[in-house]
Amino acid sequence: MPIVNSIAASAEEMKTWRRHLHQHPELGLDCFKTAAFVVERLKEFGVTEIHEGIARSGVVAIIEGRAPGRTIGLRADMDALPMEDLSGTEHASTVPGMAHTCGHDGHTTMLLGAAKYLAETRNFAGRVALLFQPAEENEGGGRIMVEEGVMDRFDIAEVYGIHNMPGGEVGSLVTNHGALLAGVDEFTVTLTGKGGHAAEPQETVDPVVAAASLTMALQTILGRNLAALDRVVVSVTQIHTGSAMNIVPETAVLNGTVRYYDKDAQTVVKARMAELAEFQARSFGCTAELDYEEGYPPTINHPEQAAFAARVAREVVGADKVDDDTPPIMPGEDFSYMLQARPGAYLFLGQGETAVCHHPEYDFNDDIAPVGASFFARLIETALPVD
Repeated sequence: MPIVNSIAASAEEMKTWRRHLHQHPELGLDCFKTAAFVVERLKEFGVTEIHEGIARSGVVAIIEGRAPGRTIGLRADMDALPMEDLSGTEHASTVPGMAHTCGHDGHTTMLLGAAKYLAETRNFAGRVALLFQPAEENEGGGRIMVEEGVMDRFDIAEVYGIHNMPGGEVGSLVTNHGALLAGVDEFTVTLTGKGGHAAEPQETVDPVVAAASLTMALQTILGRNLAALDRVVVSVTQIHTGSAMNIVPETAVLNGTVRYYDKDAQTVVKARMAELAEFQARSFGCTAELDYEEGYPPTINHPEQAAFAARVAREVVGADKVDDDTPPIMPGEDFSYMLQARPGAYLFLGQGETAVCHHPEYDFNDDIAPVGASFFARLIETALPVD
């Protein structure tokens, strides 16, 4: 079955929703206006069970099918990014310093499109839990929703989500049967020495030299402590030190990120980073303090649900537009917490040759919204058939 006809007929309406959301971005957990817009649309569709204020501004709505059955969760993120919108479109952000440059406005629209269809037809046996989530970009709204008990409270058996994919063929759907996105950790190393005059460095304990050496040493973790095939990234992205050209500073601070797919690899990185920080610093007469913060875990699809999602995708867009063995990528995603709590799968939906996500000129491709909505709708009807 291709794109659902009634959803395709709603394409202009969905475009209007999406562009309204794009003009009114919100950050983090404070997606109250976005949530109000979502609730207003859901009520128009005839959805009567709506729960607000989950993870501060999240929304969970339940649509009952024609007969009892399991509950399947469909998730969309709602938050924007703290950056300027340089897309140059007529529907560009009206809020300075905030922009939907990752397409969450489109994700919300796709789920609303599916909700409208499912509320009208109810051609399934069971329930759909629509999960409109804040704070994917920073505070982990997915984690908070799980911690607040949405999976148990609404008896969700499986959960699915979609993210747009710049560079992917328009309307294509890709996924895999295991690790799809990386775990995301952050670290800060503070090196402390003894400051003094740069003309007499022998009288100082220079943390700048220690910082340079440690930056290089951290790159040996992959390839010396982990195999190259372990798929780990350790990146020092900031070095902060000094106040004048003729002063050796007292401290130097390194910041960076770690990406990984396997928990054992993460353990090795943490342990080795602590050792390198301590002993590299000591070799230069400095001390080191490591602050290692574990962030979003890897997004790991469940094989059975990923295979099912790929089968539905083939029915919607055709086999030639589906790849269920796509390589994993290193960005992170807090849908990972939902996949830790319940079986499910995450997919990418191609939106053509556009600016990449998080670029100030990025804009969601409205042409793919009916594709994502149709995928969600057909997934529910296929997973929860009416006898």
